[in-house]
Amino acid sequence: MKTLAIIPAYNEEGTIQEVVMRTRREIPSADIVVVNDGSSDNTSPVAEQTGAMVLNLPCNIGYGGALQTGFRFAAKHGYEVVVTIDGDGQHDPSFAHQLMAVMAAEQADVVIGSRFLQGQYQVGLARKLAIRVFSRMATRYTGTTFTDPTSGFQLLRRRVFSYLALRDNYPLDYPDVNIIMALHKMKFKVVEAPVRMMEKPGGESMHSGLKPVFYVMRMSLAIVMVLLKKV
Repeated sequence: MKTLAIIPAYNEEGTIQEVVMRTRREIPSADIVVVNDGSSDNTSPVAEQTGAMVLNLPCNIGYGGALQTGFRFAAKHGYEVVVTIDGDGQHDPSFAHQLMAVMAAEQADVVIGSRFLQGQYQVGLARKLAIRVFSRMATRYTGTTFTDPTSGFQLLRRRVFSYLALRDNYPLDYPDVNIIMALHKMKFKVVEAPVRMMEKPGGESMHSGLKPVFYVMRMSLAIVMVLLKKV
């Protein structure tokens, strides 16, 4: 299948070259596009030096907005599946094959890579509690077990990313459990597969400090909007 690896990146000049090179090595059949989310460092020129396609957003619009830009690019250029890989080096591209195998075996529309099915992965207490709450919520709503609804390591079929490419179907900031629930509501099949992830090499996590508190508040509101939205 015609595959596109989408790598959203914001100020990742220190890791983006290695991420692109590993992705190309592990998924040689995939095209690669880096969505530079208004970085203030050299993320864009470093990514261009790797030979990857680079989409430069004029300002920082958020992780979800960068992903949606990649979805629109994939839909426009006829890709059949996309794999989303973070630009910070946390995701191991070699596990994309595991996602593909599960998609084929389960006839799934989306496969989410779970760091908790493969083994122990350390996260902060606040984030751990948030993941646990939203995992149970997604599991109860969909009837499918989810252990890592915040994972950005995903494989999506064309009919899904084409739907998410539409203006109001994807958030600009955190596309997590709200998207799992929205896709279930649209009758898409979403499952998990075990993957390995590394601790973020450097920089400030978007879930550090008080950010998990605000994340829970905003995600709770997003979930309510999903429940209220008519199909």
